[in-house]
Amino acid sequence: MYAISLGEDGAELRPLEPWQAEEFLAHMDRGREFIGRHIALADAAADLESARAFLQGYADKAAADTGRIHGIWTDGKLVGGVLFRTMDVKQRTAEAGCWLEPSAVGKGLVTRATRVIIDWAVEERGIQRVEWWAAAANEASIAVARRLGMTKDGVLREGRLHRGKRHDMEIWSVLAPEWRAARRPA
Repeated sequence: MYAISLGEDGAELRPLEPWQAEEFLAHMDRGREFIGRHIALADAAADLESARAFLQGYADKAAADTGRIHGIWTDGKLVGGVLFRTMDVKQRTAEAGCWLEPSAVGKGLVTRATRVIIDWAVEERGIQRVEWWAAAANEASIAVARRLGMTKDGVLREGRLHRGKRHDMEIWSVLAPEWRAARRPA
């Protein structure tokens, strides 16, 4: 398996696969309430069977070229991840997302990891538009979109049902030419 360095702090980005379901579940258990405040992932991986099924769903997406999931490890411990929830190579669009357990917050891990997967999507897969959907109350996720140089496209009022309540969803995006221009050395 490959690992991509996320910087001098030793953090790594690696594929997250079904055989890692136990590690994934332990990670979810450490951050379940924190992660679950804004995204359904914490509820989707409630036990070993559902954690394995969730990861298998992304293995199937990877095989079909319709999504990807990667974990973020620090000091050999899974602490979060980034993904392409959806990816449509024909339409050249993808929706990126992320999550972290509380111990990993504030270290720039998601921003660094998301840069890696967006670079890959734009340069290797020809993706033209990368979207970032975030609950309007999820200030940390919106801050990542800003750090990535994304533009706020709008708000889907009460666009998602999460834990029995409707939430406004902010849609952010970056286009391939904008991404490339921002990544060029000054």
